[in-house]
Amino acid sequence: MLQELRIINPATEELEAVVPVTTPAEVDAAVRRAAAAQWTWAALPPGDRARVLRRFAEVVRDNVPSLARLELAEAGHPLGNAEWEANNVVDLLNYAAGGVERLTGQQIPVAGGLNITVQEPLGVVAVIAPWNFPMPIAAWGTAPALAAGNAVLLKPAETTPLTALRLAEYALEAGVPEGLFQVLPGEGAVTGNALVEHPGVAKVVFTGSTATGRAIAATCAAQTKRLTLELGGKSPNIVFADADIERAAAAAPGSFLDNTGQDCCARSRILIQRSVYDRFMELLEPAVKSFVAGDPADPTTQMGPLISAAQRERVRSYVSEDAPAAIRGEIPKGKGFWYPATVLEGRPDDRTAVEEIFGPVAVVIPFEDEADAIRLANATDYGLSGSIWTRDVGRALRVSGAVAAGNLSVNSHSSVRYWTPFGGYKQSGLGRELGPGALAAFTETKNIFISTEES
Repeated sequence: MLQELRIINPATEELEAVVPVTTPAEVDAAVRRAAAAQWTWAALPPGDRARVLRRFAEVVRDNVPSLARLELAEAGHPLGNAEWEANNVVDLLNYAAGGVERLTGQQIPVAGGLNITVQEPLGVVAVIAPWNFPMPIAAWGTAPALAAGNAVLLKPAETTPLTALRLAEYALEAGVPEGLFQVLPGEGAVTGNALVEHPGVAKVVFTGSTATGRAIAATCAAQTKRLTLELGGKSPNIVFADADIERAAAAAPGSFLDNTGQDCCARSRILIQRSVYDRFMELLEPAVKSFVAGDPADPTTQMGPLISAAQRERVRSYVSEDAPAAIRGEIPKGKGFWYPATVLEGRPDDRTAVEEIFGPVAVVIPFEDEADAIRLANATDYGLSGSIWTRDVGRALRVSGAVAAGNLSVNSHSSVRYWTPFGGYKQSGLGRELGPGALAAFTETKNIFISTEES
């Protein structure tokens, strides 16, 4: 078991911070503190809880530049991306605060009396966040869980705990009760397991690999513990011949190069109708090569480094540096976990076409017609997201209905909005996060019948 986490800047390979790990005994103590704080928090009038969350949002907004710089240092995200991520935490807190007073039950007509339902908080919720989007995804679970009256124990990824720890400081500054929101850095196999296994934790929210998600699901099943999983993806970008080809090609690089491809929603399978395949590739090459990789602190940078040397080796295991590529971009020389934007021409059964690489690599595959496009789009174990490019509204609706994915965009690559539900099909996860149902996902529904019959 590690005694500390050493946080390395992915762009410079320099040590940024050393963070103590949370032991299983400390996890147990944190659960007990959280449970005590949760009783008081849940008893507050809804408007009071909402006001505290809005103050939390205001403190985060006031510190967006500081949070963004911290994200740049621990995750290597370009500054503009990091600022957006910090502002997204603000949005998520405010959206959740708006739902506190609207978390209502129902009055159901029944014979012989009155039937009502109420939504009650679960208790203590564990949120296990990933390293690819440390701030927003941590807030996906934390904000609605707090709003619904729960306590939250957040375990950030081993490589990116700094922004989470800072958010916990801001929460206390805003008036969030002590013990209600705690950050527990540590290894997944130790700190994470202690959280998942703890009988005092009522629900686990996990974002990460499918393999780890399955292991967590098995542990939760043994306790009949509630669970939300957001796992891997291998999302298709389907371009039909009738699409605006110039626009589709210009948008494609951002769909798999944003966050250096470290995105479960990355459109890393580009499916092109054969009749426009050559034209699309002609347009795609300059678009990919103009996508700027460089110093994350430079405002013109669009793509930073990979998170770690281990992740770079994982990407290299799929595509060696000397492998033939249809398109390959440029990266900075010197230190940093850099990997160039890479586009491969492949076959549907290639390893690069079916496995999640989690790097700046896409594979392009031609298709013949609508049925072929749907077949190829669904030829994966995942079903998280995807894009459909066409001018035909009927086709857009047909293909959207046939592709097995939780989040689809037509003539767009947008997957995540905090006011709409997000989650996957198949091996991409269980449950939904965000959107109007976010708070309800952290509650139990209690049914109450009141007899009106005379005794």
